[in-house]
Amino acid sequence: MTSESILPATVPGDLGWNLAMVLRGYQRQLETAVVGLPGGVRCYQVLSTVIHRDLPSQQAIGAHLAIDRTVLTYLLDGMVDAKLVERIPDPTDRRARRIRATTEGLSVLTRYETRVAAVEASILSGMDDDDAHRLAGLLGALATSVHRADPTASPCAAAESLAQ
Repeated sequence: MTSESILPATVPGDLGWNLAMVLRGYQRQLETAVVGLPGGVRCYQVLSTVIHRDLPSQQAIGAHLAIDRTVLTYLLDGMVDAKLVERIPDPTDRRARRIRATTEGLSVLTRYETRVAAVEASILSGMDDDDAHRLAGLLGALATSVHRADPTASPCAAAESLAQ
C-alpha cells in the first residue's frame, strides 16, 4: 500500500488551510502557556535559542528567528530587566554583544519548556505517537527548507496575519 492510497483526497489549497488551522490552535495554546514571560512567545523563542543554539551574537539570534533588530533589542531589554539573559561584550568584536542566559533564565526556560511540551502534546494528541513524531520531523525539514529559500520571512508576521 502506498502512502497516496491511505491519505485523504486533497485539493489545491488544502495544505494552506491545514497548516493555518494547526498554527492557529498551536498559537492560542502557546500564548496561554507562556503567560508571564516578558514578550510572550517571542521571549520564549529567544530564550530557547540562546540556551539551545550556539549563536555568536544578538544579530545572529535575530537572523535565526527572523526578528527585526529593533524589535529584538526591545525584547532583550525586557529579558535583561527580568534577569533572564545578560549582554556581554564579544571578545572578538567590541561592537557586538553576545547574549548569555542567566541562572534564572535557565530555570525559567526549564519550567516553560514543560508547558510548551504539553501544548505540543495536546496539538498532536489526535495522532498516534509514530505519526506525531514523523510529522514533527517532516515539519522541521519543511520549515528549514522554507527558511533557507527566504531567510527574511518572519514566522511572527505569518502568525499575526492569521489572527486578523
